[in-house]
Amino acid sequence: MLQVNSIYKTFNPGTVNERVALNGLDLTLNDGDFVTVIGGNGAGKSTLLNAIAGTFPVDAGSIILDGTDLTGLAEHKRAKYLGRVFQDPMMGTAPTMQIVENLALAARRGDKRGLKWGITKDEYEKYHEMLKILELGLEDRMTTKVGLLSGGQRQALTLLMATLKKPQLLLLDEHTAALDPKTAAKVLEISDKVVKKNNLTTMMITHNMKDAINFGNRLIMVEDGKVVMDVSGEEKKKLTVAQLIEAFSNI
Repeated sequence: MLQVNSIYKTFNPGTVNERVALNGLDLTLNDGDFVTVIGGNGAGKSTLLNAIAGTFPVDAGSIILDGTDLTGLAEHKRAKYLGRVFQDPMMGTAPTMQIVENLALAARRGDKRGLKWGITKDEYEKYHEMLKILELGLEDRMTTKVGLLSGGQRQALTLLMATLKKPQLLLLDEHTAALDPKTAAKVLEISDKVVKKNNLTTMMITHNMKDAINFGNRLIMVEDGKVVMDVSGEEKKKLTVAQLIEAFSNI
């Protein structure tokens, strides 16, 4: 589903602030993989996701998604292939619009805009049923403005919006880092449910080693802009936090 071939990215080249963020990174994701990504600060985790999303161009290498070469595509042109949930709960939604209006916008992503009636009765009923999946009671607050929701509720809604039109790849960029532990656990539970229900190929960055082990079918560790560890299946299930910490210290 995803092939990242020897990508390089250096920020501020030729200056005192030069930083090599991606250093010939290679990664292949199979269809339906749910990969958790860990690594220290500055290891290249978020840079990898930003490179895939097209936030900036890579210096060398290629990014192929389901046979489509994304390498030279602008960020807005990649949007139809990708779903993304950011760390900041304020991103990914329109706060002054209602919950139902946000969902309608997400449903129309990539479509040509017209002058027909905004949200049909059938759509309203469809979104009502979809919101029930979150188990947050938002299906009874569909006309509430999103800016009035809590951080956890917004992240859950953003996740639903990002997967409304099934993306070829879902990127979860530390999407629970700004939430309290209880809310973070709920959002992770919802994320896992949505990913499994839609069989989504997913990459999730996390600093929580326990979450990295418990979620997904595969775990990779990034350090110095490269993948230095890649485990899946039974090997991943048997991993412990102590073993991951040891792996970090041995890099």
